[in-house]
Amino acid sequence: MPSDDHDADGRDRPRRRRAGTYDEDERPAPRRPLSASVAARAGLQHIAELSGKTPTGVTSIERSEDGWVIGIEVIEDRRIPSSTDILGVYQVEVDMDGELVTYRRIRRYPRGQSDRG
Repeated sequence: MPSDDHDADGRDRPRRRRAGTYDEDERPAPRRPLSASVAARAGLQHIAELSGKTPTGVTSIERSEDGWVIGIEVIEDRRIPSSTDILGVYQVEVDMDGELVTYRRIRRYPRGQSDRG
């Protein structure tokens, strides 16, 4: 009778294992958390690629349960003089790999307008 490790001819049979199980030497390396600066750069890149607009900078960043939520200011409409440009603030969420999860524009305003208190 063949053993669990050998077939009927006595040859070694490949070991089967349940999905998601690993031998000690095959375990994937633990994921390093994505830093705030790397997450911000990823958010800037995603906004530039998807919107085709020029980001001017990061306005906020906050760690979420599964990644980062980043506020990014973007030039929506260039005007002359530049003090009348229309800006937008986008909220971007990236996961711990820097991949885009969601984005949306949350505000649009003329450059010269100050924040209301």
